[in-house]
Amino acid sequence: MDLLKYIRNVPNFPIEGIQFKDITTLAKIHEPFKESCDQIIDQFKDKGITKVTAIEARGYIWGGVIAYQLGAGFILIRKPGKLPAETISETYELEYGTDTIEMHSDAIEKGDRVLVFDDLLATGGTAKAACKLVEKAGGDVVGVAFVIELTGSLHGREKLSNYNVISLIEIPVEE
Repeated sequence: MDLLKYIRNVPNFPIEGIQFKDITTLAKIHEPFKESCDQIIDQFKDKGITKVTAIEARGYIWGGVIAYQLGAGFILIRKPGKLPAETISETYELEYGTDTIEMHSDAIEKGDRVLVFDDLLATGGTAKAACKLVEKAGGDVVGVAFVIELTGSLHGREKLSNYNVISLIEIPVEE
């Protein structure tokens, strides 16, 4: 199934010059949504995954399904101040400044085998920070999965070169 045909391109969102890849158009139709989940599950079903983390917000749509199908727990990674209990955090570089993500400090146990999921890989900063959070908590990152990977000038995969990275759709991007 050609999943790319279900991705909507939204010009100049959220700012001028950005071509936003809207994945909600894939999620709203059962067949491509199921296919995208199944492809990721198939890649990791024999890897002994005990936890799946997902990065807010679109990552949650797939992350919960993937965790359920893998028989794993599901861990939320959020922006600061959104989780109710004690958290650990990781700050990472953006093109202009920094950002931070958090997860509950008791979400991952030493030795957990973790799949990190997000909907889209662009520069790789958020996903790398999520991997660092998992490792800080004592987990082992078994893989990092995305529905979409923007390839070319963004070099996101390079930031994740120490991990097993899979993406279902590759979309070339030039500066």
